[in-house]
Amino acid sequence: LRRNLDLIRTEMGVGASGFPHIGSFADAARAYAVTNALREQGYKSELIAFSDDKDGLRKVPTGLPSSLKKYLGFPVTSIPDPYSCHGSYGEHMSSLLLEALDTSGVEYKFMSGAEAYNRGLFNQEIKTLLMNAQRVGEIVKEEVGQEKYVEVLPYFPVCSNCGRIYTTKSYEFLPDENRILYACKGMEVKGHWLEGCGHKGEADYTRGEGKLSWKVEFAARWKALDIRFEAFGKDIADSVRVNDRICQEILGHAPPMHAQYEMFLDKSGKKISKSVGNVLTPQVWFRYGSPRSLLLLTLKRFIGTRALSVTDIPQYMNELDELEDIYFKKKPVAEEKELAKLTGLYKYCFLLEPPPKPSIHVPYNLLTYLVKVAPKGSETEY
Repeated sequence: LRRNLDLIRTEMGVGASGFPHIGSFADAARAYAVTNALREQGYKSELIAFSDDKDGLRKVPTGLPSSLKKYLGFPVTSIPDPYSCHGSYGEHMSSLLLEALDTSGVEYKFMSGAEAYNRGLFNQEIKTLLMNAQRVGEIVKEEVGQEKYVEVLPYFPVCSNCGRIYTTKSYEFLPDENRILYACKGMEVKGHWLEGCGHKGEADYTRGEGKLSWKVEFAARWKALDIRFEAFGKDIADSVRVNDRICQEILGHAPPMHAQYEMFLDKSGKKISKSVGNVLTPQVWFRYGSPRSLLLLTLKRFIGTRALSVTDIPQYMNELDELEDIYFKKKPVAEEKELAKLTGLYKYCFLLEPPPKPSIHVPYNLLTYLVKVAPKGSETEY
């Protein structure tokens, strides 16, 4: 199958349920690196930053007020912003990652999931998936052993009575009326039962009155937006495998190419997670290190887990200086292949626009030492 190469799109997901962390930034940086590689080859390419802001809140992240518990199960764009500076909780959380991408010079086209559903971007894909719901359920069962979607439709309506999304179960599709019949029964979320209100209703999918399950939503996005590349973390490998099959076998569309990466861990060995709250955010990194050093962290390698904290920032700042010396031939590298790899990495840390001349290097460890020994308040003297 020969595909149109006029525009080649890569994609990354913008999580809107909690504070974005280094892993969220890495997802974007790696997809944008592919976009830049395509541009370097002469193709027109763009990165789609798709916000999952139609998703429901599954857990109140550590550090946020417990009063948010009353919104568990609500779409994050239907929850007030606890900081009162954005239109919703979801908009606030999405903006933090977008701010970090802007700081780093990563170019993207932002898409809100809630807006995409409201304007009917996925209507054709939703109808096809619901008309073939039995086959969807069989694929899910074959791939991951989950029988849930053999019994229910892969679509979560927003309950018109209580406003929650994950408590609803869709049991019948009326294709001529564009309607889905559902009951708000409840659902287990993060190990806790989220009670439904018992309401039975109808949802019109063409008006954005719900969203697709993750088991099929990637596939719908890939076809509707014609995505050619999306990386993913190994924690959602099963969902990606299911979506690849659904995209190919039910939507009749070739799924994108993928690269699987592994998670960042904190120093105790636990996975960095928005819901747990042990996040190292891009904003914290930028307090002590440059955007280029964060790009170096994310682009240096995809595979393998890495334990990370702010104490690692000096290492990446120093390594960036070393790459600069190699790029400007101030430090020799004998092996041609290794030289090409390191100079290429340096260029991509600068998004293919490296500086025209080398900078003056002061070892970062020396700077941190001087800060430690400097008299308190001396920074205001100059």
